[in-house]
Amino acid sequence: MTGMDAGQLVHSGFVALVGRPNAGKSTLLNALVGSKVAIVSDKPQTTRHRLRGIIDSDDAQIVLIDTPGLHKPHDALGEELNRSALMALRDVDVVCMVIDLSAPIGGGDRWVAQHVAATSAKRVLVLTKADLDSKTPIEKRIAEASALLTFDDVVVLSAKEGFNLEGFTSVVAAMLPEGPRFFPREMTSDQPEEVVISELIREKVLWHTRDEVPHSVGAAVDDMHWDPVKNTTVVHATVYVERDSQQGIVVGAGGSMIKRIGTEARRDLEHLFGTKVYLDLAVRVKKDWRSDGAMIKRFGYGEGL
Repeated sequence: MTGMDAGQLVHSGFVALVGRPNAGKSTLLNALVGSKVAIVSDKPQTTRHRLRGIIDSDDAQIVLIDTPGLHKPHDALGEELNRSALMALRDVDVVCMVIDLSAPIGGGDRWVAQHVAATSAKRVLVLTKADLDSKTPIEKRIAEASALLTFDDVVVLSAKEGFNLEGFTSVVAAMLPEGPRFFPREMTSDQPEEVVISELIREKVLWHTRDEVPHSVGAAVDDMHWDPVKNTTVVHATVYVERDSQQGIVVGAGGSMIKRIGTEARRDLEHLFGTKVYLDLAVRVKKDWRSDGAMIKRFGYGEGL
């Protein structure tokens, strides 16, 4: 273990990734860190936690803060997620505004830009998904995005293809002040295990459900312990939905859907822990929990932790 390398000064600081939902922030975070820190799906509001991923090199430590996508909220959960994303803009060294190159600039981007403009941090325009075909030439899209506000630098990349990730790291690291490392060098995230587990479970639900179900799903770990006899990590968790009909969808015929969700989540957890995992999942209905502040805090969403 290399620890903190006390006394060594490097370019170190905090960098917020902000943008509209599905701009590619979580995919970018995972690609930069080199491991799965944030869950991903094509559903809006996939990211509900303010996640921190850590990029460490010999001369820099970049603490990336992945935020929920800024959007027009429709319930208490949406308001809390926006609050969490905006709070991430405070006291960071660099704000990266992430925009999907394959999608047109819209009102949501302009709204995000207004909040970025109010920060005193360095600003980097990050244009993602350069691997996707777009009817608009990249040069024109860069010009449109750059017109939103004044940026200190612009980076075009593809997290999926690994294109120009080093360019992003180089640009951001140069903007950070010199100081000590904030985290041990072997760390890739500071998320509590319970959060990581519940998010991996929720990710599988997002992958296999549609319509209103993904928005209505929350997950929480009820108990986790080590079984020395079976050399197994034992996890009991609950998937929450808002309607009886949604419970039926998540459970599936004869329990087929929740079994599939559990099997896929267990594989990820075994990779995470490096042990065998026994995962027990229950599905419960909590009416309109997205408007219930206590349940939002129970899940640790926004500033709930």
